[in-house]
Amino acid sequence: MSNTDLSILNEVYDIIYDRKSNPIEGSYVCSLLNHRKGINKILEKVGEEAIETILAVKEKEKDQIVCESSDLIFHMLVMFAALDISLEDIAQEMRKRRK
Repeated sequence: MSNTDLSILNEVYDIIYDRKSNPIEGSYVCSLLNHRKGINKILEKVGEEAIETILAVKEKEKDQIVCESSDLIFHMLVMFAALDISLEDIAQEMRKRRK
C-alpha cells in the first residue's frame, strides 16, 4: 500500500474540517457537528459503527468488514475534527509508539 492510497483519509478529513468552519445546509457532516446533543451524537455514531464492525468481523464477511470499518473510520474522522485533533496528531502518537 502506498502513501497515495492513504491520501483519501486526508482528503476526507479536510472536507470534514472544512464543513466545521463552513457549514453547508443539508450536509450530513454538518448535521453531526451541529447536532443539539453535541459531541454525544458523534460518539453514538462511533459506537454504533464499532458494534457493526465487530459483528461483521464475527461473521467473517470481508466486504461487510470493509464497509463497516469505513463507516467507523469516517465517524472517527468527524470526532477528531469536532475535537480539533488532526491526523498528524494521531500519526505522531503512532510514531512514538513504534519507537
